[in-house]
Amino acid sequence: MIAQRKDDHVRLAVEQQQRHSGRNQFDEISFVHHALAGLDRPEVSLATTFAGLSWPVPLYINAMTGGSERTGAINRDLGIAARETGVPIASGSMSAYFKDPGCAGTFSVLREENPDGFVIANVNATASVDRARRAVDLLRADALQIHVNTVQETVMPEGDRSFASWVPQIERIAAGVDVPVIVKEVGFGLSRETVRLLDSLGVRIADLGGRGGTDFARIENGRRELADYSWLNGWGQSTAACLLDAQDAPIPVLASGGVRHPLDVARALALGASGVGVSGTFLRTLLDDGVAALIARIRAWLDQLAALQTVLGAPTPAALTHCDLLIHGELRDFCADRGIDTRPLARRSGSLTSATR
Repeated sequence: MIAQRKDDHVRLAVEQQQRHSGRNQFDEISFVHHALAGLDRPEVSLATTFAGLSWPVPLYINAMTGGSERTGAINRDLGIAARETGVPIASGSMSAYFKDPGCAGTFSVLREENPDGFVIANVNATASVDRARRAVDLLRADALQIHVNTVQETVMPEGDRSFASWVPQIERIAAGVDVPVIVKEVGFGLSRETVRLLDSLGVRIADLGGRGGTDFARIENGRRELADYSWLNGWGQSTAACLLDAQDAPIPVLASGGVRHPLDVARALALGASGVGVSGTFLRTLLDDGVAALIARIRAWLDQLAALQTVLGAPTPAALTHCDLLIHGELRDFCADRGIDTRPLARRSGSLTSATR
């Protein structure tokens, strides 16, 4: 049953990618171009440091799958791609492993294929501390991701309907494991109020996981006989909106959800993300063209991100937060309603001799 659900998720996620319109609220963010801001390419580094962690690049393969023979093969290829490109990688939800230890290999293959890389285990917010530790141990994980997904669970035919225990359980897990804890939404976004709450629970990092990429309400509705939850399609805040909402976040934030190309990565970093996660775009590349094509695509993204930093005069990913940004359209309306003044974002660089150079 669980294995079939995991396979269904992959199939429906790829179908969504194929039908996607191509636009999301990242398109409502633009850089102000300064023609003489550029650097020499050798001055540019992609390294990022946050919450005591150091990554060689600010891009990571975000949580996708595991729990069946087919998804184990996908995880093997994802692990190979992570190893060959140096990007961190997160496992999909490991709930299937707790119910059937026989599928452990469909998750541990991420570490087997990527023995020296940064690997993130993944559990849900109802996992016991013991299960969270088992997940970390199975992957020899460097961090633990707890996914929160009330909307997905609500639409999922066999999903959870009790959510009140999630907050105290997240706090127990954060205190009970020996690796940094990341809390991640699965595509509906984390508000600034939620990020502040996570900080009070001992969570080290928030993955904003906003709307714009894979829509799990739509996926779960596609698994329902009557497909009677279609009115929830598009629920939540976009990743771009979440980044603007979290400008004064007390903990580092990661951005995922709807990241389509290196410009979206740069936009997210410029809005304060310490790293940027990609799932659907990379999954489709892998399934359509194979692991060699995925490796080539990730390498191209990293090269193009470095090129963008060179043009923008940002020697590091963090320095992109000093670049001038313009916010347009519905995203600007969101900011007005949430009391976010976007005007300072357009005047951050000061001058071409600012501290970012």
